[in-house]
Amino acid sequence: MSTQIKTIHTFNAPRELVFQALTDSEHLKNWWGPKGWTFEVSKADFSPGGVFHYSQKPADGDRMWVKFVYGEMIAPEKIVYASFFSDAEGTNVRAPFDANWPMETLNTITLTEDEGKTTLTMMVEPVSPTEEELKTFEDSKEMAQEGYAGTFYQLDEYLTKI
Repeated sequence: MSTQIKTIHTFNAPRELVFQALTDSEHLKNWWGPKGWTFEVSKADFSPGGVFHYSQKPADGDRMWVKFVYGEMIAPEKIVYASFFSDAEGTNVRAPFDANWPMETLNTITLTEDEGKTTLTMMVEPVSPTEEELKTFEDSKEMAQEGYAGTFYQLDEYLTKI
């Protein structure tokens, strides 16, 4: 049983542009997150050790805060970050949708370019999960993968406009 969620998506855009869309809050606010949700950036430092802290809110629900802490940033080929749910101040909290979601996930994005198209591979894995967190992560894989795929389709659409 693999404890990773793997998502692969190919964009009809050069690698430098896809990398920029992933590491610039002016780009991210136009496509990141669930469709129809409002997105606000609190902090954006896309460098090793830097923090990207943002909120997203559905039309009919509560604001949810998320924090990324970057471990590795190799332009334009690799981004590694830890992801946490947080409060408005950036303190780590339990996921609002499931108290047993892992407190931290490690996200590794690699970008490869071939003839002007860029393939993004994203691996997401829980960090030091409890048994219950691991079970929740495993049970949520399909839903999470669909969410990532939907987000990358939004990036596809955005890339055609810039």
